[in-house]
Amino acid sequence: MKLRPVLAEALGTALLLAAIVGSGIMAERISGGNVGVALLANAIATGGALFALIVMFGPISGAHFNPVVTLALTLQRESGAKWLLPFLMAQVAGGIVGVWLAHLMFDLPILQASTKVRTGLGQWVAEATATFGLVLLILLGVRMAAASLPAAVALYIVGAYWFTASTSFANPAVTIARSLSNTFAGIAPSDAPAFIAAQLAGALVAVAMARLLQTSRAK
Repeated sequence: MKLRPVLAEALGTALLLAAIVGSGIMAERISGGNVGVALLANAIATGGALFALIVMFGPISGAHFNPVVTLALTLQRESGAKWLLPFLMAQVAGGIVGVWLAHLMFDLPILQASTKVRTGLGQWVAEATATFGLVLLILLGVRMAAASLPAAVALYIVGAYWFTASTSFANPAVTIARSLSNTFAGIAPSDAPAFIAAQLAGALVAVAMARLLQTSRAK
């Protein structure tokens, strides 16, 4: 098995988490306590970085950076099954390294655990919804609008920061990594499993919906 795609997934996810957590730290420091301004800055920085990372690593690995995206693409036979476990491991490991890098850049303790509570039905529904939209966008876009998909994914994430109660993690690797950061972007480790379960549910519904829509289109 070639290691380049696995390395691309690890690097891409690491840089994505550095952008998410790093921009959250910066936004909180310079926003003067205005949470709305901080969230806006965090969303824009995340979307911009995500677009660049997809363009950078897309030709090498497909730029999944997300276990549920890898799972969905595997189920749809858009990604080889042999990549499933290596990509998942690379994404989780890369995400954790990215969080540590953000802490290092901002002179914070590298090893942390978040105390930020994110729980409740609204949060879980938000995560399922955000993940459903993201995965459906990718599954349909990968065949019908591949050239514009990087921009579409980045813009969707920016929007989902604002239209979901959870600010759209939509990614188990991101959720795990952010539980290790007691900063603006953090999530308490005890709240992470429910987020991940909601993300998996949203992704599986998106796979089913993509199959339905693609079948209908073919007829």
